[in-house]
Amino acid sequence: MKEGENESAESLQKDWFKAAESIRLEEFVYDLPDEKVAKYPLEVRDQSKLMIYKDGEIAHKQFTDLPENLPPKTLLVFNDTKVIPARAYFKKETGAVIEILLLHPELPTRVINDAMLVQHSCVWECMIGNKKRWKLADQLATEVEVNGQQILLSVSYEDYDRNLVRLNWEGNLVFLEIVNALGEIPLPPYLNRDTEARDSETYQTVYAHHDGAVAAPTAGLHFTQDIFEKLEAKGVKRSFLTLHVGAGTFQPIKVSSVTEHRMHSEQVVFTKQLVIDLLENLETIIPVGTTSLRSLESLYWFGVKLFRQETTSFFIEKLYPYPFEENELPSAAEALEAILTFMKNQDLDHIVGETEIFIFPGYTFRLCKAIITNYHQPGSTLILLVAAFIGQDWKRLYSEALLKDYRFLSYGDSSLLWRKD
Repeated sequence: MKEGENESAESLQKDWFKAAESIRLEEFVYDLPDEKVAKYPLEVRDQSKLMIYKDGEIAHKQFTDLPENLPPKTLLVFNDTKVIPARAYFKKETGAVIEILLLHPELPTRVINDAMLVQHSCVWECMIGNKKRWKLADQLATEVEVNGQQILLSVSYEDYDRNLVRLNWEGNLVFLEIVNALGEIPLPPYLNRDTEARDSETYQTVYAHHDGAVAAPTAGLHFTQDIFEKLEAKGVKRSFLTLHVGAGTFQPIKVSSVTEHRMHSEQVVFTKQLVIDLLENLETIIPVGTTSLRSLESLYWFGVKLFRQETTSFFIEKLYPYPFEENELPSAAEALEAILTFMKNQDLDHIVGETEIFIFPGYTFRLCKAIITNYHQPGSTLILLVAAFIGQDWKRLYSEALLKDYRFLSYGDSSLLWRKD
């Protein structure tokens, strides 16, 4: 880069960061009455309402109308993660109850899919409730019943300050069997109710496959086999990725300048087939849910890193996409081709990455033309994402949804939002 070009790029960066730092949290807050929050799901998944936003116009439909409102060559991309019973309770001899919420594996592997198959012992980063009653030297223990066997599980600190917890158990059972016998599904805190038996089914998508999430990709909860059959008849294609949704998805923004918000990192898995599907269907790619959208956009930026020969490590930093000049970046096809070439050269059928990408107004979307999503918390990173996608019209949509008695948040109604370029 020549000296003049370098100065121009530095000036662009300064201008961008100045503009980004001026984005204030209060611009993305709205009044959400508690009675608008769906505390329970509908009896039939696909009977939810569906708001469609396209070219500035709003239409009110039912979710069963989705297939007829998608172009025939659409590629829908789903997150097939499966929520694990990640919350467990341990009672001390003193009577104190300690709550442990599994967040992310640390040892012997950080790859979540592999961590589910570990035997005998593992270490996880956890969220710990009533930590003041659980001292460093204390060991917790309980018996769990697995396949008719009583298994002793002991829990102790691996690193007190970092909330790293070691779990040890007898026999040759894999960790997933222990978790399924021990824990409960961790519902979002804003539902403000205890987990019930039916949540283990209703708080999963019908296509959930890879265990490891602590929160569901809730935009997918509306889909049924009947919907899939109608989509297939319409010529709509399906592809899958896996992003194990973490508890950080519920983390509120607590700083006025939103760029200072500390984004959580989430693990995502992409198959070679997904990359091929994307390349063959670049015209209309629609992610189901914000987790799928964040994953796809992160995949593009990994392709950028490969294309620019920056690194072969898949980690997308919070603000990595900001700011680039357009002539510095590959097209979507070029980025995906770079990934496919990398996978072929390394003989990989899938890649595992980490992303903390933060999408807010000013972001340029690279792969996604529309999104299917629910209605999100005021002042959340997901509201910022929606605002980045459709602009200031998000306020009109949310006002309309409140006026028309749409059900909000995880168990709530749906929307199909077409990108506003």
